[in-house]
Parts: sequence; C-alpha cells; structure tokens
Amino acid sequence: MERIHNHPILEEKTGKKVKFYFDDQEYYGIEGEPVSTALIANDIEIFSIHRKADSPKGIFCANGQCSNCTVIIDGIPKKSCITPLEKGMHVQTLKHLPELPPDDHRLDFSEKKEFSCDVLVVGGGPSGLNATIELAKQGFSVTLVDDKEALGGKLVLQTHKFFGSIKDCYAGTRGIDIGKKLAQQVREFDNVRVCTNSSVVGIFEDKKAGIFKNNKSYYLINFKGLVVSTGAREKSLVFKGNDLPGVYGAGAFQTLVNRDMVQSSQRIFIVGSGNVGLIAAYHALQAGIEVAGICDILDDVSGYKVHADKIRRMGVPIYLNHTIISANGKEKVEKVTIAKVNDNYQPLLDTAKTFSVDTLLIAVGLSPVDEFYDKASQFDFPVVKAGDASEIAEASSAMFGGRIAGLEMSRKLGKDIEVDESYNQKAEILKSEPGDVYPRQKIHLKNSFQPIIHCVEEIPCNPCTSVCPNNAIDLVENKGDLTDVPEFHGECSGCTLCVAVCPGLAITLAKKINKKYAEVVLPHEFVPDFEEGDKIAMTDRDGHYLEKGEVLQIRQNRKYQTWIINARVSLENATEIAGIRIQEQEATQPLDKAEFEYIPDDGIVCQCEMVSAGEIVDYIKSHRVRDVNQLKQIRVGMGACGGNTCSTLLPRIFQKAGVDWEEVQQGTKRPLDREVPMFAIINEKAVEDDE
Repeated sequence: MERIHNHPILEEKTGKKVKFYFDDQEYYGIEGEPVSTALIANDIEIFSIHRKADSPKGIFCANGQCSNCTVIIDGIPKKSCITPLEKGMHVQTLKHLPELPPDDHRLDFSEKKEFSCDVLVVGGGPSGLNATIELAKQGFSVTLVDDKEALGGKLVLQTHKFFGSIKDCYAGTRGIDIGKKLAQQVREFDNVRVCTNSSVVGIFEDKKAGIFKNNKSYYLINFKGLVVSTGAREKSLVFKGNDLPGVYGAGAFQTLVNRDMVQSSQRIFIVGSGNVGLIAAYHALQAGIEVAGICDILDDVSGYKVHADKIRRMGVPIYLNHTIISANGKEKVEKVTIAKVNDNYQPLLDTAKTFSVDTLLIAVGLSPVDEFYDKASQFDFPVVKAGDASEIAEASSAMFGGRIAGLEMSRKLGKDIEVDESYNQKAEILKSEPGDVYPRQKIHLKNSFQPIIHCVEEIPCNPCTSVCPNNAIDLVENKGDLTDVPEFHGECSGCTLCVAVCPGLAITLAKKINKKYAEVVLPHEFVPDFEEGDKIAMTDRDGHYLEKGEVLQIRQNRKYQTWIINARVSLENATEIAGIRIQEQEATQPLDKAEFEYIPDDGIVCQCEMVSAGEIVDYIKSHRVRDVNQLKQIRVGMGACGGNTCSTLLPRIFQKAGVDWEEVQQGTKRPLDREVPMFAIINEKAVEDDE
C-alpha cells in the first residue's frame, strides 16, 4: 500500500514518523494515527487468525463497532482501529484466543473523576454539533463527547459537495469543510466542554454516564438531559468469503482513503448502489484506485441519479439486478463473483461474472446506533435522538435534525420555546428519496455560452439557482419545493459558477464556434493528467463514449475546489457531452471465465465467533428458537463486537428458518458500549490524564 500524496481535494497527511513493531518486524507509521491504518499502510492486512479453521481476519468497520481488527498491542488485545499508534509499540497478530497477561502489582487507587453538565451530547457529527450549538445558545452547560480526534463525524470523510440549499445546509460546500465550520462554531461557546478521543461507554440509572478518555482514563458525567447523536453502523451481507480480509464496509474504506490518506487498495468492487456506495466509488477514483464496478440486487439505482451518472461518466459500470455470489482468495480477497437475479432475487448462476480485485466494499445500508436512547428512555430520562441514530438520511437532513433535537431538549429542560415549524418541513424535504425523472431541457446553441443542465431527477438541491449572478436558473415548479429540477431561462454570462458549485457535476456550458465545432465547459474533480492541446475522452450523461475533445483551457475555481475544463468538440455532440472519462475500460472487464463456489449456507453471520448461516438456521429449526438469546448457546452474539454486526442479519436468518421475526424475543444488550480496561475503571494512580 501507499500513502496518498497527490489528491485533488485533500492535503497530504503529515505528522511525526515513529517506529513500531509488528510480529517482531520493524515498521514506521504516523504517531497518533490508528494502529490499523499504520498496518495497512505497511501492506499488513491480516490482523488475526481465528481459532476456527485458522481463518484470517482483517478490518471491516474502522469505527470500533466490530472486532475484526483486534490485535495484541503491548501484550493486551485491543481494537486497532481505535487505538492510536505510539512510538515503540509492539503489535502482534492475534492467534486464536488471547492469553490473560500476568498482573500481580498492588492496586493504588486515585480519586474518582466526576463532573457535571446540564446536557450531555453523545456524538460530534452534523446532528450532534448542531444540537450543541442550539443548546449553548439557550445558555445550557453542554458536554459534547466524540470518540474521534476531530469533530464532524462522517463529514470528515466527505470530500464531495453537499446537496440541499446554500442558505440552510451549506449546499455546494464539501463535507470536510462543513465539519470544520460547525466544529469552530461549537468551540466558540464558553458553556460547551468538548471531549474528543473519548467514548461514552455506558448510561446509568442515576443520570450518570461513563466516559473512557484517550484510551486510559475513566470518568463519570452527571447530566440532566441526554442527546443521542451516535450515528449508524454499517450492515453486512451473508455470502461465501464475506469474512476474508479485504471485505470492507464502505465507511471503513472512506476512512482509510479520506481521513487517513492511505491508498488501501489497487482495484475494488462495490455491492450497493445507494449514495454511500456511489460516493465510495468516486472517492476511490480520486485516490487513484480503480473501480471494477458496482452491483445492486434492485432494478434501479438506490441513490441519486446524478451520483450514478457521474460515476458512469468516469468509466464505472453499474450492474443492476445483480447480487454478490462469493469473494475468493487464499488469505485475502483476490476475486469477486456476481450474477444476475430472477424475479425472486435468486441468483442465475449461468450469468456469473468474476472480477480480479483486491477489495470488496459492502454498502448495503446502515443501522441506527440508538442503544443509549433506549436505555435512557427505560430510565425515564429527558432524552432525544438525532441524525442517523434517529433516522438514516443525508447529512444535510441530520443538521436540521440536530437543531430540532437541541430545541426539543431545551423545552424538556424547562425553556419556553417553540420549534420553528419550517425546521421540520425543511428536514423532511432534505430526507426526500429520489423522485420523478423528467426529459432534459432542450437547448439550441448560440455563439455565447449557456448552461446545459444534466440534472433531471427530483432531489433536494438548488445551489445552482443561488450562485447565478443573472438569476437565470430556476427550479421548475412541479412539487413547489427544493426537490424540483432546475432549468435555464434568460442570459448566461459564462461565469461558470453553476458548473463549479453543482454537487452532482451535472451542469456544463456550451457555445457554438462554427458550423462544425462547439466549445464546452466541464467540471473536473481530479488532478488533471492532461494539458492544453491534448485530446481526452468525453462521455454523455449516462457514461457512453461520444468523442475525444481537444482541451483548450484548464483552470481551477479555488472557492469550490473544482477544475474547469474548456474543450473543443463537435457541434453535434456539444449538448450531450457531460463528463470526462477517468479510467479505461480494461479496469472494469471481468475475467474470461467465472470462478466461484456457490454455497450460501457457508456465509458467516457472526464474524467474531465464525458461526455460519447454515449452522444458525439448523439450530433455530432443531431447537424451535424464538429468543435471540438462545443463539448464545452456539456463540452467536458472544464475541467482542457485542452482537453489533450479526444482529442486523438475524431477521433474514430467522426468516430463512421459517420463523416470523415479529415473534422473536430480542437479544439482551451488553451493559457497556465499548471495552474499558479494569485499570481505568478503578482509577489507578499510575494512569496519567490531562484533566
């Protein structure tokens, strides 16, 4: 693997280079980065060897939610994705079960650490940040706790420009920049205490929360109200090879390439055509990684059409009505096989295609992380939840959800305020699923530039109407809200602002040069690997190759960090050209012959304990299981992830066993959300802290 040194949006990651050891070999990483990142940057992808069949295990979530990345660090088993790298660390592959380390020193207790606040906000993503701002404005003392080094949640990973409106949710601004803006606003309040690199690990009946700070210190926080904005965890899938190193959640991949700046793969395949999967493909291309394709079991793209269109324009095929059959490889992913499905979503094996890739991304949805909300509700605390913890939606909607949550908590704690009804209305609009698709506006070229708008699907987005200095772009009134599609009416000054601001890269400019040629202006979010005078491949909106255009001018809009490319093309294709192809078709070709073994019951459901779908179905049938806790007899949900990964798969497993999920008693939740070492809980004096 390599560090990413040349990215079109992100700056190269810098930091102190430190030496560490893995299996007694000397390596180097960046101090403070996750141990898992340092390992992957050094081409180490196998973190543990499971006791069942000596199966290799690698990273999956990169968010502390699963246990796949557990290694032995200085003699202690730890999740490497949430453990910062330190100079001289000795890291070892976890082989089978870890040994209990010898520890016979006398306990030396220190005073219990405890402090208080009016409101505890758990999670510093877009909803948590906005909730904190609203609460701080109302005069409450707020403690905001987040387990990452930087505030922003998933905004830290989002290099693309946001949809929505400029006025309400920073549309046209990249997620990474929105995160910085919101974090700065939070830190300007004197009544807000920010605890980063800290995890809320438990909510207790006496209105206290346990906090594990900097992987070494344990605190208690007394609070009056609780805001749960803990985000979501990624769902997995059951298929043969789903436990191989190289099978990532899409969020883990984005964490590696966008936050940690590690080129974790050479070629990837993606399962899932929602916005997460589509954006992951775009992030991969920006990081210099080939994308062999995307597949989805449905007959239409799940995410925004403009996202899918731009991915196709880059040269990435999307296979609809296809499912993943298997991932294959000796110790890690080497190949993946997909196949078409019939009307009952069963795979048609004679249509199988195998691709040579080193990474498979799973982007099939998210599950809310809302256990703290359930626990607080059980204890009858004043509690609200926001963002993905409340409802899975776009981050623009989460920002409004955070505002609403902050105001609702203010009211629960006695403030006489009303939530602006427009907030709820805007939040609902921003949650909108893709709507109707309309024919594209017909444009007759003139000798002056005019915009060609390739955005034809109803989605909540309008920055192009806001930046046009001539007010020449309006939303066509079909539904009468933010989801209406834009059209051009009036005069164009050729300023290119609409081209630069569009989150979907769905606006170009064009003008007639003569009877044979035209000039087009296109957005480009890659470091140009061409020069003026070169001829580059141009595609239409759907990614079909049209012609090679001659590059006339290359410049950058620094405000929107978007390259603006002028090119001379044929007059015939000028209004159809929508993008520049990024990767050659060779990167997306399947092997000449499909290579796979289809044994669906072999797919692993419980990754921690390596329990397969077939084993669970057999146990449910033979023991008439109607309580998830009964599955602990065969170790399901008993691993280090606390059942976070397998729990989302169990409804389908029970269904496969002929049991209605509504009749099944849910499993008992673990008392602590994250592992905390005993030395921290008992507050040993040997533990240094900065409080």
